[in-house]
Amino acid sequence: MTTTQHTPAVPAPTNPVLRVPPAPPAAAAAYFAASLAFHADVSDVAAAFAAHRGQGVPLGFRLVDSRSTPSWDQAHIPGAVHLPTALIPEQAERLLEKDVPVVTYCWGPGCNGGTRAALALAELGFQVKEMLGGIEYWIREGFEVETWQGGRRRTEADPLTAPTDSDDCGC
Repeated sequence: MTTTQHTPAVPAPTNPVLRVPPAPPAAAAAYFAASLAFHADVSDVAAAFAAHRGQGVPLGFRLVDSRSTPSWDQAHIPGAVHLPTALIPEQAERLLEKDVPVVTYCWGPGCNGGTRAALALAELGFQVKEMLGGIEYWIREGFEVETWQGGRRRTEADPLTAPTDSDDCGC
């Protein structure tokens, strides 16, 4: 006589978003607060630069472009420091002050170069955040860039990624 093993039926999730339930509110608040301690977005960085240039408000941080020299030459954010990730161990302490927070960026959301640069700087004792979206979203939101020739240019903001009727997305 053979016995058949029965596994209790587990109902298939009906909503893939809630397949894993949301974290309790206190855990979610801690996670999102931590995320904001590690990240800045391009709009906030642009607003800080605009206030610094237009009203003399202290910038309070250094922006570091961690990409290669050809990438920097192609286009970079005006006011950024060029410090490729591979050169951070030997050049960071010469180019940056440890008492000034650093914000890193690389290509964009599909690249973790800004994260690697932030890690390398943190390991050297710098306070650091990563700019979400990298130069890709800086450009997509229509902010100014410089090239190796020194000229500045702006592109039209991508209406699918930037506010189209104001400078503020409301977040």
